[in-house]
Amino acid sequence: MRIGCWMMAVLGLATLPVFAQVAPAPAATTAKDLPAVVVSGELPGPGLWKVSKGDHVLWILGTLAPLPKKMQWQSRQVGDTELEAQAVLLPPGIEVNAKVGFFGSLLLLPRLVGIRNNPDGRKLVDVLPPPVYARWLGLKARYLGHDGGVEKYRPMFAAIKLYEAAVKEAGLSDDDIAGKLVRKLAKAHDIPLVDTSYKFTLADPKAALTEFRHGGMDDTACFEQTLDRVEHGVPQMQAQANAWATGDIDALARMPRDHADRSCADAFDGADFARQQGLQDLPEKVAQSWMDAAGKALAQHGSSLALLPMEDLLAADGYLARLKAQGYTVESPDEQD
Repeated sequence: MRIGCWMMAVLGLATLPVFAQVAPAPAATTAKDLPAVVVSGELPGPGLWKVSKGDHVLWILGTLAPLPKKMQWQSRQVGDTELEAQAVLLPPGIEVNAKVGFFGSLLLLPRLVGIRNNPDGRKLVDVLPPPVYARWLGLKARYLGHDGGVEKYRPMFAAIKLYEAAVKEAGLSDDDIAGKLVRKLAKAHDIPLVDTSYKFTLADPKAALTEFRHGGMDDTACFEQTLDRVEHGVPQMQAQANAWATGDIDALARMPRDHADRSCADAFDGADFARQQGLQDLPEKVAQSWMDAAGKALAQHGSSLALLPMEDLLAADGYLARLKAQGYTVESPDEQD
């Protein structure tokens, strides 16, 4: 789930791995046959998508979070491909810069206090519809216990905290297992890491923080859909994690998408802060920044490797669809086999 990373980025608060050969899992252990528990041990993950034009190739590893907490990811294909690559493209993201020096950044610290909280001292009970708040209380009691501080949070931030607790209890982890190993190998072999983030600068960060603290944001839909994810979606998250770990791409493609991330991004787009800072349409700007980096890599390098969230990779309007629309040849791992 990326909404926490999105919000933190927008606010500006912000040894060599061994890729061992792994024998293919037998057919009886595909993700669709696994029970609603998470797999563990050494697992290969999915194969690589191949994007090409002429003799230039961009290999893409679809990443996923959360994944099984005790999983040990090892992929010889990824390791061998990376060692032949001239560049590694990092995942899409947002980079916030502020026109302040060291002392200016110190002056921002008081404004960061309570940045997650609702304006005017309001609590969740004051800003949520009663039925939604009742659902929240039940899930909060299960996953967060008697945490009184979270009641002061804006709905979006309260939802993030609840989600993180539910993921942990389910035996999953949001730790970027694959990304960490790919970065580690790149640094060990001096393979350039390409930042694909969309970058923007806050000309007046003090004013921006004040606007966010006191401005409105309709994040009730984001909150409700995150409650749905926690209340009903944990088995699906476990199934997705199992599918990724065992390389079952067909199972991943068949699984329904939830809309919490989209709702949370929409909530931010419509916030007073975003309008005043000119930060609308961030998802599209982030996507275009990655597409520009991918096009440059394909033009300049014979072989490069990229990391992309699986949900963005497989979506009907996702990155693979965009690459196809621009005339690149796209082959799934199964099509290459």
